[in-house]
Amino acid sequence: MISATISQCSSWVTAPQRLTVLRMTMALKLKELSSGCKLRALGALFLAGALAGCPAHPPRPALPAQAPPPPPLAPHEGRPYDVVAAGSLVTVLVYRGGTLEAAGHNHLIAARSLSGTIYVPADPLRASFEVQLPVAELTVDEPQLRAKESAADFPPEVPESARAGTRRNMLGEALLDGAAYPEIVLRCERLEPGAGTGLVLARIEAQVRGARRSITVPAHYRLDGGELSVWGETPLAQSELGLTPFSALLGALQVRDEMQVRFRIEARAADARGAAAH
Repeated sequence: MISATISQCSSWVTAPQRLTVLRMTMALKLKELSSGCKLRALGALFLAGALAGCPAHPPRPALPAQAPPPPPLAPHEGRPYDVVAAGSLVTVLVYRGGTLEAAGHNHLIAARSLSGTIYVPADPLRASFEVQLPVAELTVDEPQLRAKESAADFPPEVPESARAGTRRNMLGEALLDGAAYPEIVLRCERLEPGAGTGLVLARIEAQVRGARRSITVPAHYRLDGGELSVWGETPLAQSELGLTPFSALLGALQVRDEMQVRFRIEARAADARGAAAH
């Protein structure tokens, strides 16, 4: 374009005039180019500012590395005894805490729908078991169970809203996440002799929310032909199971980490049940 302009002017101007025209034309074009660059620069700055002002989605946190599967437990041996749900019960006492604990309630969680099998060989210390507790069937504050506890800590009257809210929090994603992990599974790792007859220390692999942790529970047992009874009581912290206790109002209202667990499991020899059915 610059050369065309010079060619057009050459027919009517002198050499000095041509030089002046050339200088003026080049200055004009340079000015146009400079303006275009400035506009493009302003456009780039505006775009950068717009992008900076938009809240970008934070990167998803990296998924935690999956822990390697635990070593397989020893194979079961001995006579199998099937858990009888109608005669079995696990209760968990949970206690309120925090500076506003007076506004909360202590609660009693119960599991009745137990299933599983206990294997008993000639040496009781070689016994093993696997027991399942369905999370969705856990109950909160059954009146007949609360009535058996101290009235000072577990008064019989609990508002329905408190029971429903406790169960909702318990089954929610922040605690047991029952929708994703429908069962709590208890497996025997090993048994050790206790301090008295009919008492053992059970090393148990507890699978809660898909994570496995080992806990030790003292248990009494009685074997009577085709009937087996196991019972006991032990303190247990939620954190031992990998759980974070519920907390609200910046910790002013919370559930204590320490719980009290009681259990009674009735089981019947599987072969005896089969024989009775025939």
